[in-house]
Amino acid sequence: MNFNGILVGVVTFLLIGLFHPIVIKAEYYFTKRCWPVFLVAGLALLLGSLWISDAIVSILVAILGISCLWSIKELFEQEERVKKGWFPANPKRK
Repeated sequence: MNFNGILVGVVTFLLIGLFHPIVIKAEYYFTKRCWPVFLVAGLALLLGSLWISDAIVSILVAILGISCLWSIKELFEQEERVKKGWFPANPKRK
């Protein structure tokens, strides 16, 4: 039996769940202007995955990189959700 697919699926699911609060906290504390951090991390992880010889580890690192890149879009959408009142705004910001 080969559980690699299940492993990749579970880790992908967990990463999506992990990045949801990361995006919320990042927008709350740093605004959407922190998107370059996600860009650099995502690109570095994708490039790093090219040099990892183990297929499963390479796939998981690439998924982490894509999750970082997807978070850029989510940061901008999170700002809109805050404007709509769906999430609290940071009271220390104007």
